[in-house]
Amino acid sequence: MADLKQHRLGWIGAGRMGYPMAERLAKAGADVSVWNRTRAKAEPLTKSGVRLVERPSDLADRDIVFTMIAASDDLKQVTLGKDGVLTRSGQAPKILIDCSTVSEVASGEVRDAAATLGTKMLASPVSGNGKVVKAGKLSLVVSGPKDAYETALPYLEKLGQGVSYVGEGELARMVKICHNVFLGIVIEALVEITVLAQKGGVPRHAFLDFINKSVMGSTFSRYKTPALVNLDFAPTFTPVLLRKDLDLGLAAARKLGAPMALAAATREILQGLVGQGFTDQDFATLLVQQAKLAGMPLEPENVPVSDGLS
Repeated sequence: MADLKQHRLGWIGAGRMGYPMAERLAKAGADVSVWNRTRAKAEPLTKSGVRLVERPSDLADRDIVFTMIAASDDLKQVTLGKDGVLTRSGQAPKILIDCSTVSEVASGEVRDAAATLGTKMLASPVSGNGKVVKAGKLSLVVSGPKDAYETALPYLEKLGQGVSYVGEGELARMVKICHNVFLGIVIEALVEITVLAQKGGVPRHAFLDFINKSVMGSTFSRYKTPALVNLDFAPTFTPVLLRKDLDLGLAAARKLGAPMALAAATREILQGLVGQGFTDQDFATLLVQQAKLAGMPLEPENVPVSDGLS
């Protein structure tokens, strides 16, 4: 068993995903220091042994620093901007691991800047949400220098149930972008067939119970079932963030000459949802839009259903 105190860890970004991820590392016995833009939101982590710092640059003396933030510009800000973790003179982490979903261009800029300081960068975007993290079922895809990956692997493994190394450079970014495009297409397909089934007289909970037990069921369909059945749209991933990822996927498709008709249609459906003001709820609110388009009343079924995570 690896000694999780062998390296001192830094963590930037304690939001819906970053908070439980940093907490898992601390509870596993790792030495973790955290910076979050809103310090108060990270304060409870101190109960798990986490130390809070005032600025990202305070983590420059850490061996390995993770970042988990919302967008490409945010990544550049916390690494290369004022008080960024890569801006302290004469000091930088040995390994930088970015778990965010950002563009290859932004990631490449940070990777190049890190390299000039002797810092090796791993791109390690994840599959899952905060509930998935807490259940220990997060999946990670990693690319970058193989030796840095091998050093970081014990810590990456503590974040979830599966780590996939796909090669050098930014390859993990392409994998995650493709994953999230698939996510958008799947949720839209799932709400369409759920509305069709309900309009045909089948309760949503009964229909989704069958889907989840069939060959078409998945971890995703199971953990979205409570939201679709009982209309609990507390955000795990917003329509705005999913739209951003579809935009990244479609931009890559244009660059590479790969047609993506379903992805393009899904992106415009999402735009319609955002245009109606569904910006802060969960992206499963696509069900609301689909029911409205079908002229069908939508009410919570108030049926206890499992999310498959416990």
